[in-house]
Amino acid sequence: MDKSEKRLSIRRMAIVGVLGGISIVLGMTPLGFIPVGPTRATIMHIPVIIGAIMEGPLVGGLIGLIFGLFSIFQAATNPTPVSFVFLNPIVSVLPRVLIGLVTYYVYRFFKDLGTRKSIWILNIIWGIMLIYLTYGLYTNIKDFTNPWTPLANILLIVLTIGIGIYTNKNMKDKAVDIIISTTLGTLTNTVGVLSAIYFIFGEQFVEKLGQSAEMARKVIFGIGVANGIPEIIIAIIVVTNVVAALSRKK
Repeated sequence: MDKSEKRLSIRRMAIVGVLGGISIVLGMTPLGFIPVGPTRATIMHIPVIIGAIMEGPLVGGLIGLIFGLFSIFQAATNPTPVSFVFLNPIVSVLPRVLIGLVTYYVYRFFKDLGTRKSIWILNIIWGIMLIYLTYGLYTNIKDFTNPWTPLANILLIVLTIGIGIYTNKNMKDKAVDIIISTTLGTLTNTVGVLSAIYFIFGEQFVEKLGQSAEMARKVIFGIGVANGIPEIIIAIIVVTNVVAALSRKK
């Protein structure tokens, strides 16, 4: 880590405050949850990823800390049957701090990846995203209950195609480092939180959901798959746009 990345200047403190505040606002309003396919994706972790990519691991880690502490506050003040798991900092805080660290170092590692490999990886990722979104659209049309959910899927498909074309033409090798770091940063949140829940509260958590304790592993894994993929899709779309815009401004 460079010396400049270790320092917490007034500017970086302001960025931590702003992005941490955005994460809190997302968690307190419906804006933080977007219907994608058969599930709802959270975007509360996105400010952590943006902060880590643009300003380094220290800023990303501090925004993640704010995110995690807010999760404890929300679990204590607005509890649900499973909120008790988020009162444990290992579940609510540690994975959120790690989002910033993992995102930054993955981004730095892939930053110098060759152009040809970058484009291949980029196209594979966009292809997987489009397949999942198309399947989600098919599921929503087949089991039609709410007109807004298919419309949201169509919008995401259009955005994914548009951003895929844009990144191939304009960002090229610079896009893949953002996409992969965003993907692994999102997985750090999903896998970190659910793994901690499984190892610390597994059976108790599943019983609160009305499931058999013997199904703990299957239920928690199912939640991870159902939520993780949409969260990755949303995060890539948002972070790619925001980082591109901020990079041009810089």
